[in-house]
Amino acid sequence: MNEKVVSLTDAISENVRAGDSIYLGVGHTRWTAAASEVVRQWWGKDPGFELLMLSLSSLGTLFFKGGLVRKVLTGYSGDTFPNFTPNPIFASSYARGEVEVEHWSFLAFTQRLEAAARGLPAIVTRSIAGSSMEENPAFTRVTTELGEIGLLAPLFPDVALLHAPVADRAGNVALHPPLLESPWGALAARRGAVVTVEKVVDDLSEWSHLVRIPAHRVLAVCEVPMGAHPGGLFSGALPVESYGEDYDFWIEARAASRRDDFDEWIRHWILDVSSPADYVERLGSKRVEKLRQKADPQSWRQEVIDNPPDLEAPINRWEMAAIWGARHLTERVIALKADAVLAGAGVANLAAWLAVAQAQAQGHAVQLTAEIGLWGYDPVPGDPFVLNHRNFPRSLMISDASTVLGSLVGGQGTTTLACLGGAQIDRRGNVNSTVIPGGAFLVGSGGGNDVASVCAEAIVVALLTPERTPSECGYITSPGKAVRALVTDFGILERSDAKSDLVLTAVAPGPESKDERIAAAVAACGWDLEVAETVRELEPPTQDEVNSLRTWDPQAWFLRNR
Repeated sequence: MNEKVVSLTDAISENVRAGDSIYLGVGHTRWTAAASEVVRQWWGKDPGFELLMLSLSSLGTLFFKGGLVRKVLTGYSGDTFPNFTPNPIFASSYARGEVEVEHWSFLAFTQRLEAAARGLPAIVTRSIAGSSMEENPAFTRVTTELGEIGLLAPLFPDVALLHAPVADRAGNVALHPPLLESPWGALAARRGAVVTVEKVVDDLSEWSHLVRIPAHRVLAVCEVPMGAHPGGLFSGALPVESYGEDYDFWIEARAASRRDDFDEWIRHWILDVSSPADYVERLGSKRVEKLRQKADPQSWRQEVIDNPPDLEAPINRWEMAAIWGARHLTERVIALKADAVLAGAGVANLAAWLAVAQAQAQGHAVQLTAEIGLWGYDPVPGDPFVLNHRNFPRSLMISDASTVLGSLVGGQGTTTLACLGGAQIDRRGNVNSTVIPGGAFLVGSGGGNDVASVCAEAIVVALLTPERTPSECGYITSPGKAVRALVTDFGILERSDAKSDLVLTAVAPGPESKDERIAAAVAACGWDLEVAETVRELEPPTQDEVNSLRTWDPQAWFLRNR
């Protein structure tokens, strides 16, 4: 047997070269110790890497600060905890042209890796068309005898880096779903993958159904306990301990990236770390134990006790938008007999959770689904994040983005509705979450483009302000063809079909006259908002609805007035 177990230092020094196209696997772990080791070894050396990473969260800024990258291909560049927000390091680097960026949707990015892994010259996609990402050179529309189709070129990394629960000494790697982009990046890499694992085992035959990467595609295996930190690890029945995501660490990384002492923070957590064991020692045993306890599916119960929601606080604008969005979505679930609702990020996510709970209470067998690969999940109280690992064992099925975004949204025999967010939405329902031309960089598509491109129907939940509602989005992240409503704190804007404009059809309750509230909604919209002949009045939120939202998000990470 050709044993591939080496130290992390040797694995990176021997397998990562200047000028490489490096794929960093995200999956449900979000990070890998190998990424930190690349930063450590190449800091300040201008290696000119091309970084392929589905989602660049706060730690992705390390590659920018260290001058490691010349180009990035990604679906998201921004912070995740405590909320989904733009990060100034990404924004300034892209704006100044220091780092070239190519924006993709989550599914399209994954499909490109799949095409490379399969040896295909191109792969068919239902995403991207109708968005500003059509300008990417690796996408084209082709007219064929079968109709017009969208094609994506394959994407070949030179080397892949990812974290997994276990591998054997030969390099066979077992991964536990949900897998998000799956192992396509490792299988597509020209030279192969460097894989960090919690544990190296002698025999994987007991878990062969979870082996996703065969040994011949692996360059090196490195045993690195806690190697996904600050991401988490869901190991299921594999022979290692799971651990939850370290939200506090992510929040601190976000804060540090905005402070003058970010270099000192990087030095402590990355550059001066002598080994994986040293890193765990810096975390401290109490922190590690807390994260392992967080992997217990019932650990949310203590968190609810520790962070009780404020059920007495006045209702705010985001909560009103979420509640009216949930009610509207519930009506559409019933009308279309929907099989599923895909929950977007932030407040839209909470609106989707509430809508599904309301529809299920009325006897409808609708399920929640999420792009990471969750189907039929039951969100735990006390944690508003879709990707909270404690939602995984509460799912009817856990798979990957190709299954959810590529089949269960817009696929045969499945009616899926979407509840989306976005920085901007225009009069035709187009959503922009990427960049304001001539202005600020936002975050990117995530799975938004994939969902909006093929779902049966979509609603957007947002605050109604002139800045959020341009007449036309200067950049279209997600085409508006499926968007039928914009639900806001002022009321509901709807349109009858893909060719019409959004018009005001419902207005929020309030002490002012109905005409005054309609006029306020019109004034809050960035375009000349048309008012329907009949405008209904929305019922005030109930205390039960407010309590549900605050129980899911007791610390108001999403629901805080901003």
